[in-house]
Amino acid sequence: MLHIINKSPLSNGAFDSCLRVADSGVILFIEDAVYAATKGTALEEKIRSLSSKFKIHVLLPDLEARGLADRIIEGITTVDYAGFVDLVAGNKNCQSWL
Repeated sequence: MLHIINKSPLSNGAFDSCLRVADSGVILFIEDAVYAATKGTALEEKIRSLSSKFKIHVLLPDLEARGLADRIIEGITTVDYAGFVDLVAGNKNCQSWL
């Protein structure tokens, strides 16, 4: 399952709600959720620890729009809009967490 998160986990509970329900799958951070994919935040260790259970992706254009493309946590895969579409098409189910 693809879990799409668009709100910053630093100010919204959508990411934590996702983790309470999901035990594996693919996570895609878009819009303000891309802050979770950056080094130096309070979430960095949490994100690193999830790499054994989830494949984590982040939308590169949203990182670039926020000037964060050079701060991505190692192990997180960037995708462009075509990659976003591929993730949606490649997963049987998609859940957007608001």
